[in-house]
Amino acid sequence: MFMENLKVAEKPALINLSMKNRTKTLFVLCLLFFTFSKVNESVAQNLPKRGYECITEESASSIVGFLSSDILEGRDAGTRGGSVAAEYIVSLFREYGIEPFFDNGYYQHFATVKNGNNWITEADCDISGFIADGCETRSLKNILAVIPGKEKGVVIVGAHYDHLGVDTTLVGDQCFNGADDNASGVSAVLQIAKAIKAAGRQPGRTIIFALWDGEEKGLLGSRYFVKKCTFLSDISAYMNFDMVGRGPAEKPEHLSYMYTAGNPLFGEWMCTDMKKHDFCFTPLYNASENLIGGSDNTPFARKGIPIVWYHTEGHPDYHRVSDSADKIDYPKLADITRATCLCVWRLANVHEY
Repeated sequence: MFMENLKVAEKPALINLSMKNRTKTLFVLCLLFFTFSKVNESVAQNLPKRGYECITEESASSIVGFLSSDILEGRDAGTRGGSVAAEYIVSLFREYGIEPFFDNGYYQHFATVKNGNNWITEADCDISGFIADGCETRSLKNILAVIPGKEKGVVIVGAHYDHLGVDTTLVGDQCFNGADDNASGVSAVLQIAKAIKAAGRQPGRTIIFALWDGEEKGLLGSRYFVKKCTFLSDISAYMNFDMVGRGPAEKPEHLSYMYTAGNPLFGEWMCTDMKKHDFCFTPLYNASENLIGGSDNTPFARKGIPIVWYHTEGHPDYHRVSDSADKIDYPKLADITRATCLCVWRLANVHEY
C-alpha cells in the first residue's frame, strides 16, 4: 500500500499535458533561460559605478608627479631610483587592499647582465659565465598584484615602470623623468586596480596587475615573466599601456587603440563605450594579427595571447629630459584609464571573446 501511494505521488505534473502544451512549456523555459543568460552577461560587463568613479585626474597627477620627480633619478632599472619607484607602487597596492601575487610578496626578482650592447636575463641562458667575466650585472624586479577571480582564466594588465635614468654627460638638466614614458602607463594600471577593488564585486577571471622592470633595456621584465610563467595557457588576454598621457601636437586627442584582429569584440567594446561616454580622446582602431615589437605586449603576442594595447604616439620630448609631468594631459589620461577599466572588467567577466 505504501509503495502504491508513493508511485502516485511521484507522477510528474506534466504527465497529463498534451504534446502541444509540453512544447509550449519547453519553449517558455528556453526563452527564460536565454533571457536570464543575456541579463547575466549584461551585468558581467557593467563595472559597478563606485569603482568607475575612483578614477580621477587628481590621482593621475599625483602618481605621475611622484614617479617623474627628480628624486627618483629617472627610474633606471636596477638603480636606487628604480627601487624607490617600486616601493611607492607597492605602497599603493597595499593602500588599495590588493594582494601580492607571489606567496612571498609583490616582487619577482631576477638578474640581468650586459653582454656587449645587449642585456640578457637568467631566463635567457646561464649568466654565471658573464658574471665571472666581470660583465655589468644588475638586480631587477617586476611588481605583481592580484585580484583573484571566481573561475578559471587570467587577465594581465601591465605597464613598465623603469626609464632611462640620469646622463651625467649632459649640460644642465641630466634627469630623464619619463612622465609620459611611462609614469602615465603606471598611473593607468594603478587606478584600474583601485577601481576594480573598490567595485566590491569579485571578477570572473583572475586579474593580475603587472609593472615591468627593464623595458627600456629590451623588454627584460615581461620577457622574464613569460619565460618563467607556468600558466600561459590560462591567460585569456594581456592589456598593455606605454605612453598614454600626451598625443601628437597636431592631434592632441589621438589614441592608438591596437588589438588582436582575431578578437573583434575588443573593437566593438570601445565603439560602444565611445557612444555612451563623453571621453576626451579619439581612438584610431588598429586590429592586427601581428602586435609584436615596441613594448611589453611582444612576449605575450609571441605566445598567441590576445592583446589590447594603448598608446598616444610619440612627441618631441620622447626619450628626452624634457618628458616632464607638467606636459601630461591629465583629463585625457583619466579618460583613457576610465575607458580601459571598462575593457578590463569585460576581459575578466565576458564568457568568450
